[in-house]
Amino acid sequence: MNVSLTRELETLIEQKVKAGMYNSASEVVREGLRLLQQRDEMREAKLNALRAEIQKGIDDLEAGRFQDGPEAMADIKERLLAQRPNNG
Repeated sequence: MNVSLTRELETLIEQKVKAGMYNSASEVVREGLRLLQQRDEMREAKLNALRAEIQKGIDDLEAGRFQDGPEAMADIKERLLAQRPNNG
């Protein structure tokens, strides 16, 4: 497999090898690909969690478990005021 890199990326790889962080350019590229794979896996996990939360919200709406905006804001305000320290 041949891969073309920009001069900037070639320089970055050379610097990593010269600094002793990696033994070869191949190691640098493999590490970069591993990090890309980890990022993709994290993104997928976050998307799955978001989808689950959205579905939970949809299920709550369909079951009638919701408050309208003014009612929800009044509850939030009440909870915040209850947490406030009494300043006499």
